[in-house]
Amino acid sequence: MIYLTLAISLFFFGIILYGVILNLRNIPLSEAILKAGYTEITNPKIIIDRQNYTLGIYEDSVLIKNYRVSFGKSVLTPKTRAGDKATPVGVYKICKIYTKHKYYKFFQINYPNLEDGANALRKGWISQKEFNDIKFQFYYEGCTKYHNLLGGDIGIHGIGELNYIFKNLPFVYNWTNGSIAMSNESIEEIYSVIKEGTEVVIK
Repeated sequence: MIYLTLAISLFFFGIILYGVILNLRNIPLSEAILKAGYTEITNPKIIIDRQNYTLGIYEDSVLIKNYRVSFGKSVLTPKTRAGDKATPVGVYKICKIYTKHKYYKFFQINYPNLEDGANALRKGWISQKEFNDIKFQFYYEGCTKYHNLLGGDIGIHGIGELNYIFKNLPFVYNWTNGSIAMSNESIEEIYSVIKEGTEVVIK
């Protein structure tokens, strides 16, 4: 039993050490901006690829840097309902930035958006009044509110207290309830260039 425990401990330590080495190879965003031929990012755009588990920071159409991210526990389908633990797919924007959060920082996106609401209306999941409420919030309030059927409170956030363990895993572990998670260091980097209104494409 002692040998088994020791073997498991060594295996876990080896995984973390390998992850640390991989992370050391990452260049900071400031250096990536210069390598791309820019001095700063003035028109940021975020493209999230669910298939490759990446979040890319773009200056217009030019990729500046890719980050490794994790998604909701349900990865086979896009988000359509509250509690489905899936990450949405579509074009959104950062509607609110929270600098203090249990997951370090939280950049809320405007899910559900008009397309999400229209799709739910066509399928008979929500009423016309509910869709009109989503439409009003989308155009006039920035962030759409949590919907009892469609869900909400989705965003890009850090890892929080378990950052050192999760950021050094050399494989992707999807653990969120639908949001996009990245290391505290990575969320701090993109915080330096994004703003409310930044476009977020999730595909």
